Amino acid sequence: MTGPASIIEGRAIPLGLKNVDTDVIIPAHWLKTVTREGLGEGAFETIRQTPGNPFDVEDFANAPILIAGDNFGCGSSREHAAWAMLDMGLKAVIAPSFSDIFAGNAFKNGILAVELPQNQIDRLLSIAQDHPVTIDLENQVVTTHFQDRFQFEIDPFRKRCLIEGLDEIDLTLSSESAITKHERQRANALPWLDNPRRIAV
Repeated sequence: MTGPASIIEGRAIPLGLKNVDTDVIIPAHWLKTVTREGLGEGAFETIRQTPGNPFDVEDFANAPILIAGDNFGCGSSREHAAWAMLDMGLKAVIAPSFSDIFAGNAFKNGILAVELPQNQIDRLLSIAQDHPVTIDLENQVVTTHFQDRFQFEIDPFRKRCLIEGLDEIDLTLSSESAITKHERQRANALPWLDNPRRIAV
């Protein structure tokens, strides 16, 4: 999980393509690595091979937001897709819809997935050509300098984790006192579980 993020602001890459699958996000031949680092170099490789693609535009270098089309992240369940996007600096994706598995992987890695209707996506794609976009996670709204305000929904649990930068380990540690108390109570009530050799045969 990346660090806490309530506001994500900056240039947004206006990709806009529908059905961008995980093989497009990170091709299979990049999956041989044993580390997450460097995957950003292979992210959207096939799209980057097309002249004039938005990833080659200097204004979008290090952009924290990607604007995509319907059904983003479909295909395989590879978590490498989220890792590659993180490695290239993306913190959020705005699209009309996402693959459920990709949305889960994105969340676990601290990437915000914002769903907005197509007409609002079209508006953002137009604005993003020359102007920044702001995502206010706390208030669940995407805004622009032109007074656009697009509300979005997000699961409250995911919202809290993203704002506070919490992953599964952090959540477990936050319940450490309750876990310790439970373990003590269990040890007192069921002592043989900790020392099965003492069970009489």
